[in-house]
Amino acid sequence: MRKIFICLMLPMVFVSCRNKGEDKEVTAKVEQEIYTETYRPQFHFSPSEMWMNDPNGLVYNDGVYHLFYQYYPEDIVWGPMHWGHAVSKDMVHWKHKPIALYPDEHGLIFSGSAVVDKENTSGFAQNGEIPLVAVFTYHLMEGEREGRTDFQTQGIAYSLDNGESWTKYEGNPVIGNSGIKDFRDPKVFWHEASKSWIMVLVAGDHAKLYRSNDLKDWVHLSDFGKNQGAHGGVWECPDLFPLQVEGTEEQKWVLIISINPGAPNGGSGTQYFIGDFDGTRFISDQEEAKWLDYGADNYAGVTYNNVPNGDRIFIGWMSNWDYARDTPTEVWRSAMTLPRKLSLRKVGEDYRLLNYPLLQVEELASEALISTTKIEPGSSENIKIEGLNQSRIQFMTASKDFTLSMTNDLGETVDVVMDGQSGSLFLDRMNSGKVDFQAEFGNKKHHAPIEFLDDGPYELVIYMDWSSIEVFVDGGLCAMTDQLFPSEPYNQLLITNRDAEKGMEVSVSGMESTW
Repeated sequence: MRKIFICLMLPMVFVSCRNKGEDKEVTAKVEQEIYTETYRPQFHFSPSEMWMNDPNGLVYNDGVYHLFYQYYPEDIVWGPMHWGHAVSKDMVHWKHKPIALYPDEHGLIFSGSAVVDKENTSGFAQNGEIPLVAVFTYHLMEGEREGRTDFQTQGIAYSLDNGESWTKYEGNPVIGNSGIKDFRDPKVFWHEASKSWIMVLVAGDHAKLYRSNDLKDWVHLSDFGKNQGAHGGVWECPDLFPLQVEGTEEQKWVLIISINPGAPNGGSGTQYFIGDFDGTRFISDQEEAKWLDYGADNYAGVTYNNVPNGDRIFIGWMSNWDYARDTPTEVWRSAMTLPRKLSLRKVGEDYRLLNYPLLQVEELASEALISTTKIEPGSSENIKIEGLNQSRIQFMTASKDFTLSMTNDLGETVDVVMDGQSGSLFLDRMNSGKVDFQAEFGNKKHHAPIEFLDDGPYELVIYMDWSSIEVFVDGGLCAMTDQLFPSEPYNQLLITNRDAEKGMEVSVSGMESTW
C-alpha cells in the first residue's frame, strides 16, 4: 500500500596501455574463489579486481544487458580510465568480458552511453549488421596538466558483434571543446518525434543538448539548469528520458543530474528534474533540487537504452567521492547499486520519481530466515538471525516511530530510524564497523524527509549485502543507500516500536549469491 510521500580526481600521470592485440580478459582467477573476500557483495555487481566507478553505456540488445563502467585495471585506486564490460541475461547474474575501450592519443575514456543504431544511421555496418555505438568523453591528461580548458572532448566507437569487439571512429573527436573545463558524460537516445539522435551532456554548472542524424555530426540545441536545482558542485552524468505518470495517460520528461559535492548528506548525490522536452529544449519550472536517493552512496547513475517494453532501469555507482579511494577492500574497490525500475507518480500537484529494485532482485530472496513476526505497539523484539548480512528485510507497518538496529556480537550497529514527529527517516552508520578510514564516512546520521499523508500501512524493505544497505520506503518514494564495513557479520535484528497504537510485521529472507 502506498500511503506516504517522501519527498576529483587526483592528478594522474598518463601511463602506457596494453595493445589491442594483447589479452584483455578481466577474469584472471576463478570467480568462485575471488567472490568470497571480506566485504565482497554477493548479489550486487562488482569488478573481479581493481578499481571501478561510474556505470557507462547501459544498453540492451539481442537478449543481452550490457554494463560498461569506468575501470582502471592496474590498481584499486582511480587511474587512467578504460571502459570495463560485463553482460547479463537477467540483470542480476553477470559475466565479465574483456575491457571494451582503451585510452588512445585523444585521451582517457571517461563516462558516456551506448545506443542500438537499428537503421544504421551511422553507416558503420556494411553487411546488414546492427551497430552498437558508444559515445564517451575523451579526457586528455596532458591538456589538464598544462592548465588548458579544452582537454575534454566527445568521441564514438562502434561494435558489429553485439559488444564483443569495438572500433574507434577515425574521425574522433566528434564534438570538440571551445574552452569548457568540465565538458563530459554524453547520454544519447533516439528521439522518435524528431527522427534524430539527441545528446545531453554537462558543462560545469549546466546541461547542454545536441542533435545528430548520424551520431557523427552534432549541432548544439539549447542549455538547461544554470539557475535551477542544486549547484554545490560540478554537474555530472546526465540522463534525459520520458516516463508515463502512474495511472494516467500523461507523459513527462525526467532529467537526472549527478552532483559532486553538494548532496543532501554530503559529497556525491543524484538530483532530478521533471519537465517537458520538445525536441530542442528541456523545460522545467522546478527551482529546488529533488533527490533520487538520500543515502551517501548512490552516484553517477544512469538508465538503460532500448529496454524491452520501455521499462526505465537505473544503476548507480555505490560510492561517494569523499572516501571512494579509501574504503577497506583489498582486491577490488566499489560496487554498483541494485538495478532499479524508475516510475513517476503525481502526489497532489507535484511529481515524484520512484526507484525500486527489479522483480529479478526480489526473486533472489529464497530462504526464509524468520517467518512473519508481529511487533506489538510500544514493544521491542531482539531476533537472532544468522545470515543477516546477506538478506532482505521486509516490514509492513502503520507505525511512524520505530528503530531497526542490525548489530553483531562486537556491538557494531547500523540503525534505520523512523521519526514521525520530525517527519524524518534516518540511516545511522556511525557505529557500524570500520568508519575511521576517512573523516567523512561515519561522521553523521543520514537524513531523508518524509511526509505522512494518512495513518494507513506502508512497506519498508531493506537489502543487506555484506558491505551495503539499501532502504526503500513505500515502493521507492524514498530510497537510502549506504556502504557498511562491519568487523564481523551482523547477526541480530533489534526492533523497537515506539508507537503506542500501531503494530508492525517483519519477515527476513536470505538472498542467493549471484556469483
